[in-house]
Amino acid sequence: MIRHRHSDDLTGDLFAFPRAAAQIDGTMDFRQPVSVMVGQMLESAHAAGLDRFEVASRASRLTGRDVSKAMLDGYTAPSRGGFNLPLWLAPVLEVVCSGTRLGQWHGEVVGGQLLLGAATLDAELGRLERERLQVAARIKALKDLSRRVR
Repeated sequence: MIRHRHSDDLTGDLFAFPRAAAQIDGTMDFRQPVSVMVGQMLESAHAAGLDRFEVASRASRLTGRDVSKAMLDGYTAPSRGGFNLPLWLAPVLEVVCSGTRLGQWHGEVVGGQLLLGAATLDAELGRLERERLQVAARIKALKDLSRRVR
């Protein structure tokens, strides 16, 4: 019987191993991609009914610090490399915009992935299953050794 592999755009490679970005001089200036991602996040929020004024207002309330629409505009301008999104504000904007684009990207850059909700439980269950199998294999090996020594 011949098996045909069917691929789709949603599944992804289940066996892909995350790797950190290569540490090559001059390749890790992430100001422009961060600006683009912040812009995309704000566009998605706008499509869901939140304009930049509302995003800024909510971020200001959540942080207790002034976050203005002008600041958001600056964070989304790749040409303003010196005015990039500060790390402390990234999770706040993700919460306000109901997105995880920055967190997912950050995880990928450092060689991991962002797991949320039930996926974190699944990952922990998988880790514990691997440990259980390793312990079971070790116990079996010790029992076999014990039988041979007697």
